[in-house]
Amino acid sequence: MNQLLLVSSHQCPASIFHHPSMAATTTATCSFHFPSPSHSSHSHFLTNNYSQLFPSPFSPHKFNNTYTFTNLASRQNICMPKAFSASFTNPIVSLNREPMNTPYNVLITGSTKGIGYALAREFLKAGDNVLICSRSRERVETSVQSLREEFGEHHVWGTKCDVKSGEDVKNLVSFAQEKLKYIDIWINNAGSNAYSYKPLAEASDEDLIEMVTTNTLGLMICCREAMKMMASQPRGGHIFNIDGAGSDGRPTPRFAAYGATKRSVVHLTKSLQAELQMQDVKNVMVHNLSPGMVTTDLLMSGANTKQAKFFINVLAEPPEVVAEYLVPNIRSILANGSMKPTYIRFLTGFKAYSQIFSRFAFGARRNRYILED
Repeated sequence: MNQLLLVSSHQCPASIFHHPSMAATTTATCSFHFPSPSHSSHSHFLTNNYSQLFPSPFSPHKFNNTYTFTNLASRQNICMPKAFSASFTNPIVSLNREPMNTPYNVLITGSTKGIGYALAREFLKAGDNVLICSRSRERVETSVQSLREEFGEHHVWGTKCDVKSGEDVKNLVSFAQEKLKYIDIWINNAGSNAYSYKPLAEASDEDLIEMVTTNTLGLMICCREAMKMMASQPRGGHIFNIDGAGSDGRPTPRFAAYGATKRSVVHLTKSLQAELQMQDVKNVMVHNLSPGMVTTDLLMSGANTKQAKFFINVLAEPPEVVAEYLVPNIRSILANGSMKPTYIRFLTGFKAYSQIFSRFAFGARRNRYILED
């Protein structure tokens, strides 16, 4: 039998020690007995149950051929014997990181209109190279032509890609490598609400499938392929997952399914950050990007209630305004050489409350986009 020794000054949950009195212990030492390394079940046990033994403030790190679970709240370490290190093998090859120099190569999904297109223009204005994509070949061709007329044909590329299709996303990676050799910034912007604002009880199967497969499955596929590509690049890379209404856990009546998929974006990003750390990948990082309320077709299609009109007028901003804020903040992460997870927010809580207060106090932002009742 192997023994895992746990020493922590953090309050120990009773669920770990199986004794209620232990929950109040401030400093505790205990032993966990696992099967011998030769036993076939040890890998399954660790990979599937370590998160139950060490709940989420614990995060694993590899150090000197052992794995250390760090309590992020108290910075206390729990060391795992190297006999178990095989349980945390890294399927991604991580190279030593080279510095990222401008111009950056940027890939944006869902970028033929709305915030995706505005982000593409802003990166191009900064001198970067941009690859756009959409599931509509016609929109891609039109958008590429428009951007090339403004910024030159040697800085913009585009291709058709439906993020719900693993084959399409793999082809997108191949296209990016062919045209740009590598991608520094991959922004997962593609999303759908099926242009449907109604109670879940009235939603069609087709609309639900469209939202879940695009916003959740599509995001997972894109993250998977982006991480694999970037980990093999000496420069590494940064992935930015765009959130949306519901990502903060607040209810989204009339588009509950959309809100649920956007809530999952935050969880997926955090999980991928932990996985990359656990796998000792040092040249790839996944971040969250929050554009707030943007006056896109997606948002405006739901502006048919008094409450929706109020919040759109008070809080929403055009894609160009949002992109002008987000792009410099994204580029600064690469310029600083940071590989720490970041959550870039355009519409902060303070900004939102200030604008709502100004509306009630001074009548500001009334009827900016939509005539209110």
